[in-house]
Amino acid sequence: MRDATRSAAGTEPAPELLEHTLVQGMRETGAHVGAVYLRSPDERALRLAVLSGVPWEIALPWARVGLNAPTPVADALRDRRLVWLGGQEETARRYPQLALVLPYPFALAAAAITTDRTEWGGLVLHWPGAHHAELSPGLRDAIGAICHRVGLLLGMAADSGHPMVPGATPRMVSPPEARDAEPPAVGRAASGETAVARFAERLPGGSCALDPDGRMTFVTTTAARLLGAGVSELLGARPWEALPWLNAPVAQDNYRASVISRRPTSFTALRPPDRWLSFRLYPDATGISVRIASVPAADAPDPAREPPPTPASATTRTAALYHLTHLAATLTEAVGVRDVADRVADQVLPATGAQTLALMTAEEGRLRTIGHRGGDGELKDRLDGSPLTSDAPAAHCLTTGTPSFFATPAELRDAHPSARLQDDMAAWCFLPLIVSGRPVGSLVLGYDLPHPFDLSERTVLTSLAGLIAQALDRARLYDANHRLAHSLQAGLLPHALPRMSGLDVAARYLPAGHGMGIGGDFYDLIRLDDTRAAAAIGDVQGHSVQAATLMGQVRTAVHATAGAPPSEVLARTNRLLTDLDPGLFTSCLYAHLDLARHRAHLASAGHPPPLLRHPGGRTEVLRLPPGLLLGIDPAATYSATGIALAPGTVLVLYTDGLVEVPGVDLDVATDALADRLAGAGDLDAEALAEVLVDDVRRRAHRSDDVALLVVRAR
Repeated sequence: MRDATRSAAGTEPAPELLEHTLVQGMRETGAHVGAVYLRSPDERALRLAVLSGVPWEIALPWARVGLNAPTPVADALRDRRLVWLGGQEETARRYPQLALVLPYPFALAAAAITTDRTEWGGLVLHWPGAHHAELSPGLRDAIGAICHRVGLLLGMAADSGHPMVPGATPRMVSPPEARDAEPPAVGRAASGETAVARFAERLPGGSCALDPDGRMTFVTTTAARLLGAGVSELLGARPWEALPWLNAPVAQDNYRASVISRRPTSFTALRPPDRWLSFRLYPDATGISVRIASVPAADAPDPAREPPPTPASATTRTAALYHLTHLAATLTEAVGVRDVADRVADQVLPATGAQTLALMTAEEGRLRTIGHRGGDGELKDRLDGSPLTSDAPAAHCLTTGTPSFFATPAELRDAHPSARLQDDMAAWCFLPLIVSGRPVGSLVLGYDLPHPFDLSERTVLTSLAGLIAQALDRARLYDANHRLAHSLQAGLLPHALPRMSGLDVAARYLPAGHGMGIGGDFYDLIRLDDTRAAAAIGDVQGHSVQAATLMGQVRTAVHATAGAPPSEVLARTNRLLTDLDPGLFTSCLYAHLDLARHRAHLASAGHPPPLLRHPGGRTEVLRLPPGLLLGIDPAATYSATGIALAPGTVLVLYTDGLVEVPGVDLDVATDALADRLAGAGDLDAEALAEVLVDDVRRRAHRSDDVALLVVRAR
């Protein structure tokens, strides 16, 4: 590890060490695909940093993963746990989006890469479809060890002043099987290449080999004759790019299936005009061997029932459909306009082959750019704020509802002489985003080379615009409801806490992650007189406007009875809630603070236990009689517990969002919070509150609201 430390101090060796660590981990676990994701420094997302065992084209839809996205690696980092998918059925049940785009047999593990309080990213490993469906303890430990090594490496690189930052594309690394593979044995009578070529030529039918990226590295003359092309035309090309009649979903789908599952696959394809060929694919880590043979006329499929071959296109339409399928799946789970914009920006460029993109919404008679990729931001600046009444092509396509395609700069100038976009773009596409006749926005795509848009591509792009328009419309409605709900919640929480000479008080409220809805957590400090106060904190079940409304009713009920003994305050509030019968339960903790006598009395209705730090620094978790949740039984009774509240004593009330961590026992997490309070030192209430919420702020995603009330006697 000392060597690793020295190497990590430079700018270049650290990435190489990361590659080596990933490959070594794949060798130890038997994984055939490995990937390391790193947190992007300027956005809430993970970016693919290192990839091994699968072509970049297949992994492209997952090049960027939002921290809140429902994907294995995001879930693993968010919850700091290992996510295991043992097969297709489990993948379809837990991650339908992933199963839709990769409907092949494979096992997958995703784990968080962390050190202490730092979340660096995530590790993803794949195994062939024949792998055991159950995760063994040994494999779990091995995956944990890999994450530990990667985390240490990333930490040392950051400490040396050269942190590893994901690039625009990942570093591609050969998998261990490919590195360890020995060249095939050959006879002594001829050179290796000649012997292999003669052997393959003598076999019936044709043979060819694809490298891990899908490009042909070996073709027999018989295979070239069957495919109807010269050997020189085929070498170095992907089959579906060199042969237009193979540019069909069945060919690329079988290729992806063999790469991902590492199982043989086969299919038939029609070579125009009337010759059927069978293809059998045999994969391993070094590539794919393909056997090609003619299909006898008696066994050939009925041409009338088979779709015609896909025509050639300037872009690989099948690959575009693969990416658009992923976009369609991911947009169904997008939450909010920002989420839609990020997903569109990440997925559309690789799907269309464009180099720059701008996504705009129509707001108050103008176009506003909400997402862009490619270029240096000049396109965004030029388009943002364009009046819908202008002749700008992005506005014109929206007001007319007609997509515009310009294959060359001359075509754009002829149609819109005053248009000013990016001079280095050679072709443009302007797509209106319309839902039920209502204009939503525009999508602009730019290409760095002249780009003839054939009919099939225009159809795909127009369908794409409709898909994005619907997602944006749903997202705008969600954002409006979200703002309304949070305005309601903000109005129900105290705007300021009362000042009292004997108390130093601070509060924090952290909403759940975007997409979780509005919660019902609340806190309050009520001044009773110069020497007495009441502190309360509670959590209404669920995340909804109803939960927030009920929170306001509970807070009002506590206010109305404040000053009575704590057990009576909870009993009266409980009777009110059972009369209302909201169908939601509420936890609550109420504390009566007597500053003149330096005493406090507390009662709990199923709420997490408060923390108490004594003036000397000793900290304890107050295990109060829990009491029944509010709103269940109108006859429930509650017990009060008295404690000393000497000057310097700190009382901490909180909701469960502060201590709930997936996979961690609640008592263990509560004790850890108490340890942080004990170790914080003699700070004021505001500083203590920051210390206590620091960990939860660092989490990639919060699934629950957090309310915190720190009361320090003085």
